[in-house]
Amino acid sequence: MTKTSDLNRRDFLKASAVTSGLLFGFELRFDGRMAAAATSGDPKETSLHAFIEVNTSDRVTILVGKSEMGQGIYTSIPAILADELGARWDQVRIEQALPSPAFRNPGRGTMITGGSTSIRENWDTLRNAGAAVREMLITAASNRWGVKPSECWAENGLVRGPDKYLATFGSLAIDAGKLTPPASPTPKSADKYTLIGTAVPRRDTPAKVEGKAQYGIDVKVPGMVYAAVRNAPVFGADVANLDEVSKVPDGILAIEAVPNGVAAVAETWWPAKKAVEALKLKFTKTDADGLDSDGMTERFRKALGGKGATAHTEGDLEAGLAGAKRVLDAEYEVPFLAHATMEPQNCTARVEKDGADVWIGSQAQEIVQGVTAQLTGLPMDKIRVHTPFLGGGFGRRFESDLVVQAVTLSKKLGRPVKVLWTREEDMQHDFYRPASLVQFRAGIDGEGKPVAWQNKVASPSIMSRVAPPMVKDGLDTVSVEGAFNLPYDLGAVKVDYFMENSHVPVGFWRSVGHSQNAFGVECFLDELAHAAGKDPYEYRRGLLSRSPRHRAVLDLAAKEAGWGEPLPKGRHRGIAVHESFGSYVAQVAEVSVDKAGDPRVHRVVCAIDCGQVTNPNTVEAQMDSAITFGLSAALFGTITLLDGQVEQSNFHDYMILRMNEMPKVEVHIVPSTEAPGGVGEPGTPPIAPAVANALFAATGKRLRKLPLVE
Repeated sequence: MTKTSDLNRRDFLKASAVTSGLLFGFELRFDGRMAAAATSGDPKETSLHAFIEVNTSDRVTILVGKSEMGQGIYTSIPAILADELGARWDQVRIEQALPSPAFRNPGRGTMITGGSTSIRENWDTLRNAGAAVREMLITAASNRWGVKPSECWAENGLVRGPDKYLATFGSLAIDAGKLTPPASPTPKSADKYTLIGTAVPRRDTPAKVEGKAQYGIDVKVPGMVYAAVRNAPVFGADVANLDEVSKVPDGILAIEAVPNGVAAVAETWWPAKKAVEALKLKFTKTDADGLDSDGMTERFRKALGGKGATAHTEGDLEAGLAGAKRVLDAEYEVPFLAHATMEPQNCTARVEKDGADVWIGSQAQEIVQGVTAQLTGLPMDKIRVHTPFLGGGFGRRFESDLVVQAVTLSKKLGRPVKVLWTREEDMQHDFYRPASLVQFRAGIDGEGKPVAWQNKVASPSIMSRVAPPMVKDGLDTVSVEGAFNLPYDLGAVKVDYFMENSHVPVGFWRSVGHSQNAFGVECFLDELAHAAGKDPYEYRRGLLSRSPRHRAVLDLAAKEAGWGEPLPKGRHRGIAVHESFGSYVAQVAEVSVDKAGDPRVHRVVCAIDCGQVTNPNTVEAQMDSAITFGLSAALFGTITLLDGQVEQSNFHDYMILRMNEMPKVEVHIVPSTEAPGGVGEPGTPPIAPAVANALFAATGKRLRKLPLVE
């Protein structure tokens, strides 16, 4: 039996100033082989993919290359790695990784946290990484004991062998580091999991409860000054009279132009805010100065009368419509939406001659790195991006507008600068969820079954701004996701997209195109059910012969909601089902309408099939969160334009759900061994149509425009 001993780190990683023991980095290559190498943890390393450090003091450190924005990734990723490794949960420590190509999702060109990809796109990579390290530790132990590796196993932070042989991970770290990594490690079978699939405690909770968690807004750097910003009120405008207002008031360090506006800089933020608000700014005129929300809707409607880009076609639509017993038409509309993150937008930058540091709660650290490199002329490896907790992301923190302003100011002033926007600046200068106008036409036969389905979507394109090469012949598939890939048996199908961009910048918003398209699709399908004289649940079920996973969550949600059973007087149910980001979600909303016509959502029953579950508590929390987020948007959310400017400015006129308005939410998870799907976003799309369909059941009035409360 060997004895655990503390080993000098210089025996193993002489070049490292921060680690001791064994640090494994992994790269999943195109041939499927896993490569591993001992490394010093230098952020310049480019061949790494995931990191596990086995400290000689028996600590296991896992570097997480994703951003923790409340979705539980500081728990889920370490749990997968620790489970495959055979580590004890209480010996695992978590560190946020600096940007590196190592942490890119397989097949993606940059390091991002979004699209509900953190687990579903890295599942195999993470499991293989943990399994490879486990096999190396086992091989090191078997070599030491002179036994076969097959006679040894790892559990609870120990490698065990025959004849009561036992060694801690830390005592094996250096020997394991000298081995060639296994080319094809063998992950555990699901029945061997000890952490995966269990409700392990979240690692970010204690710091948040105790007030110790650091968000971007909390960052303080020696010598730091603060900047408050006024952005041009109309997107695309610029300051016209900077020379007239650039005199620096007492107590203010500088008045500086920044992209899209002007910044006041001071030793503390409040004087900077008051100073920038007092500036008598004039802005240049733009072509959008007279545009309002009604004008945007008319632009969409005009676009729908032109030629679109076909996203999906199946069968002969015209023949299907001509042969239909009845043809139905409907038009659905959704507004622009803000992200309204609870933590206002902020970024801290320190630009020096030989390097730069940026502190920002970002969902796209390598993009931050690249933007900073462009602005400073520094090489990428001299730019360090530090990622604190994100006080809400929802897609807003993919953007780098705050980075540009902070880096520009720090470079010019020669000091660290924290840029902090007011809530009003954030609300009126977001990258909004696209508004859209959608026209439906469908034909049903004598039994009410669909024989033809047409869907025409007009909206701005996110990808034409973010990644133009992804837009082919006028088709942005992100804008029609959830509209062109339907699971139902609809007969002949044709879905077209009509791009109508404007001066309003649009970006990723929780569940992206699925959020608006699920509303129209699931409500119009409800219209078909009503026209056919069918129960909405049974009607959907009968059209899902091609998708048993859709049907399973639909059945589960209906069963748990008591579909078909009597409700208290004045209450009514609506149902919707939708797949997004690899997960299948059905929801039943229970609502009432008061004498003034105002709705109240009392209960939401949610069923989800997200494949293999990493942590059931996380799944439930994310469904609660996504439903709350989507319900706020469905009932109240709208960004409107007047004279080209956003009218809403804070939570008094951009309403979100209050605590007393929150319904009871029940989440039911379908057991599954399928590959993991996402959970951060799939709970949002079904809630708006479920509520709208319930309101139709309550009032007989079909609401085809969001928000549902005027």
